[in-house]
Amino acid sequence: MRKIVSTLFVSLDGVVEAPDQWSLSYWNDELEHAVGDGMADADAMLLGRVTYEGFAEAWPGRTDDPGAEFMNSVPKYVASTTLTTADWHNTTLLRGDLGEAIADLKSSAGGDIMTSGSTTLVRWLLSHGLVDELTLLQYPVVVGKGRRLFPAEGPQLDFRLADTTTFRNGVLRLVYRPSDD
Repeated sequence: MRKIVSTLFVSLDGVVEAPDQWSLSYWNDELEHAVGDGMADADAMLLGRVTYEGFAEAWPGRTDDPGAEFMNSVPKYVASTTLTTADWHNTTLLRGDLGEAIADLKSSAGGDIMTSGSTTLVRWLLSHGLVDELTLLQYPVVVGKGRRLFPAEGPQLDFRLADTTTFRNGVLRLVYRPSDD
């Protein structure tokens, strides 16, 4: 069975919103390698509408970034109740019961199914026990305001720390798996 691996950039104060505004100054070869490893293990992406729309605007035609080939060619599955079309190459809109659609994806042949960003979707996946691995790239910055991965009110979720990496720039790679594994 395929795994859903959710990767998010998060600040010290838990903000996951708009990492392009606070994480880029920390980007280095170690982070590039870590993100690339996640892409290498995945052969599909699962995205929420907002992230899909941002990626579909930013990535097509880009060739200057090491992740461009992956982003533009990998099969992408979008969870949205409002999109009627998804025109970015190799994109499928998930229709009907989202839990059933994701269960079908997980039971199909292939590698990891990667989420990137997509906070609302990741919250939903976590609350339904569908995330097999949660990777947080925690940046040594306090953003002060913005959307957080875990809201003030929400279900208790238990994880175990599976792996850690500390990068030269102070970013931590924290890999968690559900504690019931």
